[in-house]
Amino acid sequence: MTYSLAEMVQQAKDRSPAALRAATKRENLYWQYRLFKSNYNPQLRLNGTIPSYSQAFNSITQPDGSIEFLEVQQNLMDLELGLQQVISPTGGTISVNTSTNRFDDFLAGPNDVQTQYSGVPINVRLSQPLFAYNAYKWDKKIQPLVFEESKREFVQEMEEVSMNVTQLFFTYLISQVNLEIAQQNLINSEEIFSIEKKRYELGTTFEDKLLQIELQVLQAQQDQAQAKLDLESSALAVNSFIGLDPNTQIRLLSPEDIPEFEVDVEEAILLAFQNRADALGFDRRKLEAEALVAQAKGERLTMQLNASYGYNNAAFNWADIYQNPNTQALVSLGLSVPILDWGRNKARMAQANANQQLVEYTVQQDLINFEQEIFTKVKNFLMIRERLHVTKTSDDVAQRRYEIALKRYQTGNVTITDLNIAQSEKDTNRRAYFTALQEFWLAYYELRSLTLYDFENRELLYVPELSDTES
Repeated sequence: MTYSLAEMVQQAKDRSPAALRAATKRENLYWQYRLFKSNYNPQLRLNGTIPSYSQAFNSITQPDGSIEFLEVQQNLMDLELGLQQVISPTGGTISVNTSTNRFDDFLAGPNDVQTQYSGVPINVRLSQPLFAYNAYKWDKKIQPLVFEESKREFVQEMEEVSMNVTQLFFTYLISQVNLEIAQQNLINSEEIFSIEKKRYELGTTFEDKLLQIELQVLQAQQDQAQAKLDLESSALAVNSFIGLDPNTQIRLLSPEDIPEFEVDVEEAILLAFQNRADALGFDRRKLEAEALVAQAKGERLTMQLNASYGYNNAAFNWADIYQNPNTQALVSLGLSVPILDWGRNKARMAQANANQQLVEYTVQQDLINFEQEIFTKVKNFLMIRERLHVTKTSDDVAQRRYEIALKRYQTGNVTITDLNIAQSEKDTNRRAYFTALQEFWLAYYELRSLTLYDFENRELLYVPELSDTES
């Protein structure tokens, strides 16, 4: 199977365990966000106990004050249907409910049953914390940022998959090139050995030179064997990462077609702040620190207002509880104020404020590091691209020099030492070119990961998806 770099990158994004893990992580965070959104929607709940049966000897107080232990058999069933809505600006909840209860008292066994019904045809209940930490209010600010971060992190992780597979791609490609170099060097060494043997037979060279070249042939054979082993190891790593069978035979095409595009440092920094998940994370971290301060303030004083208004009734027949029900009203205000807490609230507030200050300072430093990283990576990318052109020229020059030196050796105008030097320079510059090619493509995908922007095609890698209500 033959792969270009772009094809292998796409294969890794489609099938690699790293890409599948990133997709699963994104899906988990998506459902976490849907769960958060559902907290603000009306909830229709059915609660009840059906049945609650008991049979036991209980202590029963008699009219004269004495206690007698009697066997009691009772059954209680209750159901409540309620529509509940969170009031996110205040953190309270309001609900509309209806309920019914049935009580069976088995006085003298199953055939002697006294049944009563009670119920609430309708009531409205309000539960409102006062001066408390409102988790609904802060979650509305924080959770959308967390969800947006997760979507951008997915794109960023996919670009990191591209970087990882590029590293493996070039490890294999360089092993492939080393094998080609070793095979060609072996062919050349055997040809030179054949030429030198004929010269020795003619008496125009010495035996020590012939033995030197024979050693070079043996070394070339060892180099070829090592190159084959390195290629097999690299193939196993590549196949495992992109999800192919470990025994799959692959061959890679050298990505020598270098895209030409302009990268402006200021534009890259701006794009990084606009698109990267880290940039959103700065705001989220500060909001979370503010939420902790608000939570510490809310714990200084606890007040809970509960109010309920509706109707209820009791009857021996279920239908009668809905006939002329009585008014039911309840208002309560709970209060919990620490009078002496030995500095607990003060310490809690001081800790929350100190944490907020620490987050502020940390985010300020992270912003500086963030901008410096983009600046450095862009400059590094531009330098690598320029150096790549130089190494390509050096590779071509060294290759031509070796070809000329080989022809001159065949005609007897160059010594074996000069030929060996030319061969060494040829191999060194060949490997240097592919190393530079590797550095370029790694920097290319790193630049995409840092900005979530494709400078080659001038388009965003991260495109906002449909909202969760539309998707």
